[in-house]
Amino acid sequence: MKAVIQRVKSASVRVGHETKGQIGPGLVVLLGVGEEDTQDDLVYLLDKLPSLRIFPDESGKMNLSLTDTGGAALVVSQFTLYADTSRGRRPGYSRAAKPDKAKAFYDDFLDGLRRKGIPTESGVFQAHMEVELINDGPVTIILESKT
Repeated sequence: MKAVIQRVKSASVRVGHETKGQIGPGLVVLLGVGEEDTQDDLVYLLDKLPSLRIFPDESGKMNLSLTDTGGAALVVSQFTLYADTSRGRRPGYSRAAKPDKAKAFYDDFLDGLRRKGIPTESGVFQAHMEVELINDGPVTIILESKT
């Protein structure tokens, strides 16, 4: 699994003219599921993300986690994180999980964050979405369950 994480002051996701998810301070998580991903990959990201120390403490040092700050997560499915651009001009997506598997992992990821007490909002799986955010820092981290 792959996640691009951005620390934000606020963020929202819309489908058409309807806001589907909205958060204040926290993280926007663009989540991709690969065809070879297993439950171990899901567990790895669910363990790592809430405890990743990328929020400033009282001295401005990145020393606090999402759990420490009480921040929220806005999770958006993003199969394009598995784009293969090694040949030609049009990316291939054969390494991305098929929609049924990706949706199941996406839903399990959302549920896992909520079980950990993280206020979690989401986009709509397979929808064309507009994501709006105000970066804080900016701080952008890439997490991969397989390196």
